[in-house]
Amino acid sequence: MGKMGSEMLIYVLLLMAGVLASGQSSQVKIWPMPASVSYGHTHLYLTNDFGFSSNYGSEILKDAFDRMLALIKLDHIIDANFSAFNSSSLLQGLHIVISSPNGQLQYGVDESYKLIVPSPKNPAYAHLEAKTVYGALQGLQTFSQLCYFSVTSRVLQIDMSPWTIIDQPRFSYRGLLIDTSRHYLPVPVIKKVIDSMSYAKLNVMHWHIVDTQSFPLDIPSYPKLWDGAYSPSERYTVADAADIVRHDMLSHGIICFLHSYSRFLLLSGNCSYSSLKGTGYPSLWPSKDCQQPLDVSSEFTFKVIDGILSDFSKIFNFKFVHLGGDEVNTSCWTTTPRIRNCTYYFLATGFRLKKRGMNESQAYQYFVLRAQNIALSHGYEIINWEETFNDFGNKLSRKTVVHNWLGGGVAQRVVASGLRCIVSNQDKWYLDHLDTPWQEFYANEPLTNVTNLKQQKLVIGGEVCMWGEAVDGSDIEQTIWPRAAAAAERLWTPFDKLAKNPRDVTGRLAHFRCLLNQRGVAAAPVAGLGRAAPEGPGSCYRQ
Repeated sequence: MGKMGSEMLIYVLLLMAGVLASGQSSQVKIWPMPASVSYGHTHLYLTNDFGFSSNYGSEILKDAFDRMLALIKLDHIIDANFSAFNSSSLLQGLHIVISSPNGQLQYGVDESYKLIVPSPKNPAYAHLEAKTVYGALQGLQTFSQLCYFSVTSRVLQIDMSPWTIIDQPRFSYRGLLIDTSRHYLPVPVIKKVIDSMSYAKLNVMHWHIVDTQSFPLDIPSYPKLWDGAYSPSERYTVADAADIVRHDMLSHGIICFLHSYSRFLLLSGNCSYSSLKGTGYPSLWPSKDCQQPLDVSSEFTFKVIDGILSDFSKIFNFKFVHLGGDEVNTSCWTTTPRIRNCTYYFLATGFRLKKRGMNESQAYQYFVLRAQNIALSHGYEIINWEETFNDFGNKLSRKTVVHNWLGGGVAQRVVASGLRCIVSNQDKWYLDHLDTPWQEFYANEPLTNVTNLKQQKLVIGGEVCMWGEAVDGSDIEQTIWPRAAAAAERLWTPFDKLAKNPRDVTGRLAHFRCLLNQRGVAAAPVAGLGRAAPEGPGSCYRQ
């Protein structure tokens, strides 16, 4: 039996002897619930010089440890008399073992970890092991939830030790969409949202950066596009975007990718907005009086798309890009004669337009597929809204991930066709629907009616969507949390460990919500609907 095998045998024997408890005890407050948890009944105390050691030399790991320690301390002054503690109860540090030297962050990276507190081999230390540094980051988040500042002992304390936690995510894609087109979000606000995502083990930030209302991003290839921002001060430079990506990836192991187009690749209204100011690229319009969607018959349209995706690839190195394709009103194409008199056909070498009659559905298909082809040429894999699948799913690239948002049954049909799917059905996982309570976020199951095991693997995960029509920097946190946390557990925790009735996790979610508040995140009360305020005086844990 190997070393780890003998350590696990000790814990199994302790469980059998009744020294440890295991499973979904109401005493366990970790969110999201790990795959496997066992715990005991003793207290540990972190020494004032609590540190970490590792076989993996990485600034990512060092920075993550320092942030974790600050989160635990919460600016409290640790002034305990450590000489009064039993030395066997003092925890001097955390030893982190990472087996893979590859530090590249991409979709599907191994996020599993094992956390033992204290280590049976060296009880003065906790032990964290993971295959990748990003698994270690998830383990650090869990460790941070075991610790708290004790106001009586004035020290960082861990209860219910010894702990053994073995964990990995159920889905590899656990996303949150933020929308900076309807309301500009300052860079510090976005970074704070990213910080809070990591506490709940969400790992993908879907940045819906531009739309009909505004175009706040600098595109060096077409610098007039961001003239469509609400104001000069409500813009993101290339350096801003790169800084946000670094904060995502290097600090938290969170992947950031752009949602560049919606309502036909999101450029229509953006360009029209800037052009109405006398700048921008009005030749992208079908006509002066009919400005969206973009001119499907113009080669310049696709040249601009190519330039944007080329610029994106220099900043956002995640392999996915979201090409939208939802809620497209194609009436401008049929009312503009030069567009109406075109049709499309496909050549083995690419896409071409031919002078004849073109109906709206043909133009819609042509536009989406040509945009896909451009994205593929830049090395991207593609995410499109479900309308593209509903209308011409058999024509989509096999590298397409279909984003379900309209309702049920779509994911089942998508994976049956062999394509991948992300679930964000609007009736359950749209955060701007303030009347959707957290219980419905928790109960929403991405694999509903998907029973084939091979097809289940094609549902790569889900995403909660924070659309920005009624959200800005003043209220985004309390609109996201704690409801997004309910979905986060659905996406992380093994299905058989999820509560069958959301009511059973109310206390633990309230505890996590209070933890968010303590960490400076303005999470709303659990009692009430989205963005609810406290009903009256009382403890955070009862709101």
